[in-house]
Amino acid sequence: MDKTICPRFEKAMGFLSQRWTGLIIYQLLSGPQRFCNIESSIGVSGRVLSDRLKELENEGLVKREVFPETPVRIEYSLTEKGKALEPIMRETEKWSQHWLEA
Repeated sequence: MDKTICPRFEKAMGFLSQRWTGLIIYQLLSGPQRFCNIESSIGVSGRVLSDRLKELENEGLVKREVFPETPVRIEYSLTEKGKALEPIMRETEKWSQHWLEA
């Protein structure tokens, strides 16, 4: 039996295990949000959040939408690819409630 880890699985785990990435995706499960809302909800620095959102956008998990208003409004939301992570996030949430101390 082959015991090697699938490269795609390894890539997914590496990506999702980056600090703040999972929390950003989890936060966006509730719908489109502005940068400041995400930042204050999870307590991440603006610089790190900006970097992670760019990475998530480059991976096709997050969509950045600019509204031509004054002042300009920018919202972030999950793409279909990002929304496909919801079952994983919900199961991780259930697992953590059952097995981890607060």
